[in-house]
Amino acid sequence: MLIVDITVVQVALPSIGDDLGLGRESLTWVVTTYTLVFGGLMILGGRLADVFGARRMLLTGLGVFTLASLAAGLATNAGLLIAGRAAQGIGAALMSPAALSILTTRFHGKDRTRALGVWAAIGGTGAAIGVLLGGLLTAGPGWQWVFIINVPIGVLVLALIPRLVAADVDRERQSIDVPGAMLVTGATALLIYGLVHAGEAGWTSAGTLAALAGAAIGYGMFVLVETRVAVPLMRIQTLTRRPVVSGTFLMLVATGLLLGLFFLTSLYFQHLLRFSPLKTGLLFLPVALAITVGAQAAAHLISRVGGRVIAVASFSLVAAGAALLTQVSPGDSVATSVLPGFLLAAIGIGPVFVTATTTTLANVPTPEAGVASGVVNTFHELGGSIGVAVVSTIAAASLSTPDGAAASVDGFTDAYLACAVAAGAAALVALVLVPGGKPAAVVGHGHGH
Repeated sequence: MLIVDITVVQVALPSIGDDLGLGRESLTWVVTTYTLVFGGLMILGGRLADVFGARRMLLTGLGVFTLASLAAGLATNAGLLIAGRAAQGIGAALMSPAALSILTTRFHGKDRTRALGVWAAIGGTGAAIGVLLGGLLTAGPGWQWVFIINVPIGVLVLALIPRLVAADVDRERQSIDVPGAMLVTGATALLIYGLVHAGEAGWTSAGTLAALAGAAIGYGMFVLVETRVAVPLMRIQTLTRRPVVSGTFLMLVATGLLLGLFFLTSLYFQHLLRFSPLKTGLLFLPVALAITVGAQAAAHLISRVGGRVIAVASFSLVAAGAALLTQVSPGDSVATSVLPGFLLAAIGIGPVFVTATTTTLANVPTPEAGVASGVVNTFHELGGSIGVAVVSTIAAASLSTPDGAAASVDGFTDAYLACAVAAGAAALVALVLVPGGKPAAVVGHGHGH
């Protein structure tokens, strides 16, 4: 449910925009609000699971997520829909670390390995399920059902958890760094708002500059708070370790490129080419599967060639694929002008997720592994928010055209070029930043490890 809801709205965006009268900026927030709140509060969610118990937080988060999904599906305007997405993010931030905690504490030995393998496999195929499900539901009962479908699933799982998961063991209550969580989430929200607003008003507008300055101040205050609280949300010493910096960089850029390319291409198919949601969903399916194939290949190769080699090669593939996408033309066949570049980029993105998680956890002390994993996966969600905001800003001229048939392709090609440049630059940074050596392989795309 949590991974699917990152991509399921991509195919539904044009239908949502037409039905509710939403512009580019509002549609961008429909995508980024969920990943922003999910990522910004995930470490706090893990802390709450430690303090109050994993099963209790899993049930609480699932209840919030289910009700929020219903609210989003019944929304009649942008404010209600974005609020519903924010509430979904809160529920997801409580559920994800709690669920992983249950797996790692209730299973042992080979059973734990199998459980984590299933967890990783579900994460790897979540994008594929999301895009296909989004197309099927939008073309069938309507876009509202990309959210409402979570309700019966949520109710069923809520009924099963008390029967399948043992009760939490009472433990000594510890302090929770709520100010730190609020500061990092608020600062990131200002950053995203500034990037999105720049597409409408320009980079030098007062609103854009004020938002970006507020984000910088917020991050500075977060660092200050973390150095002074007794039990920080993130230890600054952990954040400054090279493996953690490497992992967060890889996860941030890879997820930004992934969701940025999904966002652009979904709107290119439907806004410019006027494809149906179902056709769009079916076209996305081989791309999403290519991500999983690339991730599986990297999981087997990383122990032989090392994470640095895979990261550099993978970002190079993404750069080449995005460069091919700059040649898209509405008059050409999708099979020749879009899918080759999209598939090449997708194959390259999958291995970066594996590298980000594996190189981080293989190079930090065991007592810090949980925090390091939480930090890296936080940047999985935040990277998606930033990526969508940036490409939406660059492609603003094409996305804001009222008449899809008359829309220009220039905004899309400019945004694809930006993705190619970002991936190429990331390959160069990875060459220096990613630790050398050959860490143990990990199965799956790495989300949630």
